Amino acid sequence: MTDSKQDRPLDGWRILVPRGGPWGDGVAASLRSQGAVPVVAPLINFAPTTDQAALDVALEQLAAGAYDWLTITSATTVDVMFAHRAVVPRTTRIAAVGETTAAALQAVGYEVALVPDEDNSAEGMAEQLIGLETEPRRILALRSEIAKPVLSKLLEKAGHDVDSVVAYRTVGVPVTDRIMRDVQNGRINAILITSGSVAQQVREQFPDIPDETLLAAIGPRTAHDARKAGLPITVVADRQTVDALIDAVSHFTLPHAADEFAP
Repeated sequence: MTDSKQDRPLDGWRILVPRGGPWGDGVAASLRSQGAVPVVAPLINFAPTTDQAALDVALEQLAAGAYDWLTITSATTVDVMFAHRAVVPRTTRIAAVGETTAAALQAVGYEVALVPDEDNSAEGMAEQLIGLETEPRRILALRSEIAKPVLSKLLEKAGHDVDSVVAYRTVGVPVTDRIMRDVQNGRINAILITSGSVAQQVREQFPDIPDETLLAAIGPRTAHDARKAGLPITVVADRQTVDALIDAVSHFTLPHAADEFAP
């Protein structure tokens, strides 16, 4: 029995997945199930923090049960935790900024207690945590070097005891010449834009993206960052989830240009 077009709406699509690791593998599997050929090309990776000692101490205290909450504002932080084999005891609850980050945590075996209902941002997460915790709590906020400590400031203002620790620096990862050519030639039909950092790398590494290549942003905040970076976003997922992103792409028909190239 053959699948109907409805079951496999992305048949024939080649879609660039801009992050590797367990998260990238999960996205690739979802795309395959809808008929697409995922091209996993990590555009960003994490580099060690310039203050490794502070991170080591924070992760030791975390493992020892010193914190009531751990806040995670990006999927990359999860990569860092996984690389450090970070132990999160049952007494520490994890708050993830959005579905992408929550999915990354779950993919490597961490349990997520809170994801903001509406606003997938540091402000949204702070608001929900503050509403939930009326007593002062000890909170570990792991963040990237470029992220402003918005979350920590809001939580501290509400009376919580927050350790804001830089977990990593974001660095660009150059793609292979083959992928560079495939993007320029229109053999990649869509590029998933999953964060502002990814948008920045897409802009820098692919200066000549054909007009028919679909640029899909995972939610309005990422779309805003991408447009600020100079990317013409074609479609924005209505929710900050991979499923919503893939669904948004599947509403489009395959640009004809891709058919002109032999494998």
